[in-house]
Amino acid sequence: MGKLIDGRKIAEKINKKTAEKVKELRARGIIPKLGVVLVGDDKSSVLYVNRKKAIAEKIGVDFVLHKLPANISKTELLNKIKEVQKKGDLSGLIIQLPLPDWSWTFEAVNCVSPNIDVDCLTNENLGKIVSGSNFISPPTAGAVVSILEDLKINLAGKNIVLVGTGLLVGKPLAAMFINKRASVTTCNRATKNIKEKCREADIIVSSAGKRNLIRGNMIKKNAIVIDAGVSFLRGKAVGDANVKEVLPIAKYITPTPGGVGPITVAMLLKNTVKCAGKI
Repeated sequence: MGKLIDGRKIAEKINKKTAEKVKELRARGIIPKLGVVLVGDDKSSVLYVNRKKAIAEKIGVDFVLHKLPANISKTELLNKIKEVQKKGDLSGLIIQLPLPDWSWTFEAVNCVSPNIDVDCLTNENLGKIVSGSNFISPPTAGAVVSILEDLKINLAGKNIVLVGTGLLVGKPLAAMFINKRASVTTCNRATKNIKEKCREADIIVSSAGKRNLIRGNMIKKNAIVIDAGVSFLRGKAVGDANVKEVLPIAKYITPTPGGVGPITVAMLLKNTVKCAGKI
């Protein structure tokens, strides 16, 4: 029988260290501040923003929300993103995704200055991740790496399968794992024989957002399964993995909720504080 990974416990350790760094910066007159641009009233987005606000306030990071109507035009949105940066007091700025029109995402995230792009979505910061010269890491991808570090897993030579190749998790994580000398296989909607690929993996990271995508018959004995996918069933967050099936076979698995999510928020605020110290 495998073990459930306690993401909240890992997040608490990260938040404790971040809070100590905040105190040091404030003593030097540096105030870490996170800005969030939220468009519309998507329930899950509002929930995520509120979680970020709560942890920010808990560890001493200033938080400001810029809430915009769902019917805002692309030009108005881009101008607003530029406007909120003019004051120069932010050490982190994120555009809460998804936007009402997904096609705006590329331009919106690239309106954020790379110096305060704590989601690491700008072209410049994504390029640094690929080259391995990044100062900070995307929060969810960083959360996955933090879990493996907490488990003291040496990634060199490990066979890793990434199910989902999105901008927030799969793409940057592939580069990060490659830079740690792991062998990486990526799977998307067009991939054939995902089951067979997963059965060869020492580590599976799923971020597809599809309930019951990862089943027990897809896991080899003592594999590690990190579930970074989120979807909603009757208003409750669920992951990609069927934990009841996977847990008897895997060595470790993250639950949803309480797995990757809390660590993602912790990494976002850690990034914000690191950027504050660099400015």
